[in-house]
Amino acid sequence: MDALGAEAAKRRETQHGLIFATIAFSLWGCSAWFYKHLSGTNPFEIVAHRAIWAVPIAAIILIVIGRTGDIKRAFTTPRIVLTLTLTTVLVSANWLVFVIAVMEGWAVEASLGYFINPLVNVLIGFALLGERLNRWQWFAVALAVVGVAVQTWNVGSLPWFALFLAATFAAYGYFRKTVDIGPAQGFLVETLLLLPFALAYVGWLAVQGLHDFRPLDDPLTTILLVLCGPMTAGPLILFSAAARRLTLTTIGLLQYLAPSMIFLTAVFLFNEPMDLGRLTSFLFIWVGLVVFSASSWIADRNRPRE
Repeated sequence: MDALGAEAAKRRETQHGLIFATIAFSLWGCSAWFYKHLSGTNPFEIVAHRAIWAVPIAAIILIVIGRTGDIKRAFTTPRIVLTLTLTTVLVSANWLVFVIAVMEGWAVEASLGYFINPLVNVLIGFALLGERLNRWQWFAVALAVVGVAVQTWNVGSLPWFALFLAATFAAYGYFRKTVDIGPAQGFLVETLLLLPFALAYVGWLAVQGLHDFRPLDDPLTTILLVLCGPMTAGPLILFSAAARRLTLTTIGLLQYLAPSMIFLTAVFLFNEPMDLGRLTSFLFIWVGLVVFSASSWIADRNRPRE
């Protein structure tokens, strides 16, 4: 009975992990639709409000689970503070460029950046962590390079939004792997580091009369700016809960849900152009992701036998 009970508990944990991950990636996938409703609002103000309203949510979660001690340790350890300062800059830049891309009608290209992000992670692991790539992973990377080249030829310039989003998020993930702090705790430290600048900027906008946070004059925009907090903190916290319950391969497959939703939103709701050249570019990258995911899945299945 003990073995059966343990197996049942493991299945329940996996089911909960799948639910948490699906909700997290779905919320990320809805982010383009959400931020499109803030078109006309200063993107820097949006990023500032993301930090301001995410702090209380992340703090409450950590208080509930009793992990606030990690925050004190982080701020008293110079290496952690310096590393998280760098990741704060990276993630803030990523937020800003994503919001600008959505507002300026480049959500399709933004989705491209998050599609190629896993392959950029692989290259970072190869270049900086000494990880070895098998031939199928190299083939997947080559297909992604061809996809970017097709996009460049079709548009007439490099897909800068996509490359910037992929590079900053991959770099963010790399540096976060090198710091000894949990995902939720690290996120709270990052938003706390950003908070003084966010408050100062929002205050300056208010003094200049340039702010869009106007509860009486524009309640809808004000509510959306406040909701930037849960839209930022919620998915990350759910993802952290899912990551403890699922294998990396499962997480890796589920992560494509978010850019897929962004892509579909851009094409069918925002009516962004999708000509043959762009579609061909995405097809190369999608095939590369299928090859990469299949290779990872096979390696994961074979690992216990090895």
